[in-house]
Amino acid sequence: MQAYYDRLNNGLAHAMEVAVAARKTGLDPEMVVEIPIANDLADRVEAQVGIKGVAARIRELEAEMSREEASLKIGDDFVARRFGETEKEEILDHTIRTSMALLTEGVVSAPIEGIAKVAVRKNDDGTEYLSIYYAGPIRSAGGTAQALSVLVGDYTRRLLGINRYIPRPEEIERYIEEIRQYNNIMSLQYLPSPDEIRLIIQNCPVCIDGEPTEKDEVSGYRNLERVETNTVRGGMALVIAEGLILKAPKVLKNVRKMKMDGWDWLEELMHSKSAGDGPEEEEIGIHPKDKFLRDLIGGRPVFAYPMRKGGFRLVYGRSRNTGLAAGGLHPATLHILGDFLAVGTQMKTERPGKAAGISPVDSIQGPTVMLINGDVLRIDDAKKARELSPQVASILDVGEILISYGEFMENNHVLAPCAYCEAWWHLEGGTGHPESEEEALVCCENGAYLHPDFTLLWDDVTPAKIRILADYVSTQGTLSGDTLKIPENP
Repeated sequence: MQAYYDRLNNGLAHAMEVAVAARKTGLDPEMVVEIPIANDLADRVEAQVGIKGVAARIRELEAEMSREEASLKIGDDFVARRFGETEKEEILDHTIRTSMALLTEGVVSAPIEGIAKVAVRKNDDGTEYLSIYYAGPIRSAGGTAQALSVLVGDYTRRLLGINRYIPRPEEIERYIEEIRQYNNIMSLQYLPSPDEIRLIIQNCPVCIDGEPTEKDEVSGYRNLERVETNTVRGGMALVIAEGLILKAPKVLKNVRKMKMDGWDWLEELMHSKSAGDGPEEEEIGIHPKDKFLRDLIGGRPVFAYPMRKGGFRLVYGRSRNTGLAAGGLHPATLHILGDFLAVGTQMKTERPGKAAGISPVDSIQGPTVMLINGDVLRIDDAKKARELSPQVASILDVGEILISYGEFMENNHVLAPCAYCEAWWHLEGGTGHPESEEEALVCCENGAYLHPDFTLLWDDVTPAKIRILADYVSTQGTLSGDTLKIPENP
């Protein structure tokens, strides 16, 4: 293994020598190679933000805590002037950029270009408050990093003795108008209600400001003293609508870890948002969420409706080819669904997050279909699925979807009930894998439950309908050898 790494390093060193020599010819706009060499995440962050010594501290923090916690705790070092900062604004600026670079792993431009500037301004009572000016490229950071950058700003301004932002009434109304106008221009993932925006601005201890990003100007609440532009500020709208609101559970999780006060309003925000999305998820059960169906683009297929019978059945786990924010589907499912879903396709999901990258996993159950000739069967073979695809009359069940438990933890989402799969069967005393009904019955005789391959989809049928079926079979059915015959049209 060491020889492999040595070969990589030697090859990189040679490539850099060639690049340096090529740049010295003067044929390029720059005479030096702009891309710095980084050995790990900490090096990437230091190279991106240009603050010497921060890499070593990041390594120390990540050895002790999670990345989100490290992005907050590094504020202690900046406040202690460990890296040479002297002014409040400089400390806040470097802290927020470094934290965002850490959260985004130093691979996007948001920490540099997504934050235009950081300023310390005056409240009406004479106290100071922190204002973060976001720009358009903040979009590349993603909602989590956007929201946590506000939390980092709050954590650091407390250490510096800076008061919270106290908004004026007209500034609150300006946020409402501006965010709704930005949605008309660019279409946000989620458009917050006026009450949700008021709740955020009235309670957020940091002023979420921004640079003008659009050509359009607001029609009302113009020429405000503490708002520097009448033009729509896209970065601000993104951080509020797609950051703080959509990622409120993650922010709240980190608030509790760091034992910070002043963010309890996030619970009210989450309650407000869940009330708008549908019934609240309570201990008594998990309810359908139709948010992923909103703003559906014409031409995009809907594979399953929220918690509808016949939709994807959740199985917890991970395959060797499923990564982060991934969902595993049986290859037969991909073919039966017309090959619209392929390896790497991003599919919007009901839960736990917004979407999942699709990977084929053949160790879970495939779809159950009814063919044109009336046969009903579950397909667990990709080749067979391709052959039978033209003969499918209807899809009764699209099969299982494999999602890691970690995705629910990452999104701070309660665990949803999963399908009865082979893993559960083994935990309850099952051994091996029965290949036939006879073997499955032998397992039952030995004390195990019926294997999930043979339980069919009885859960999708109500008890009342099962009673109707049982009565019909008992009165109209006839046995011919091992075959039960019932009239096709009752």
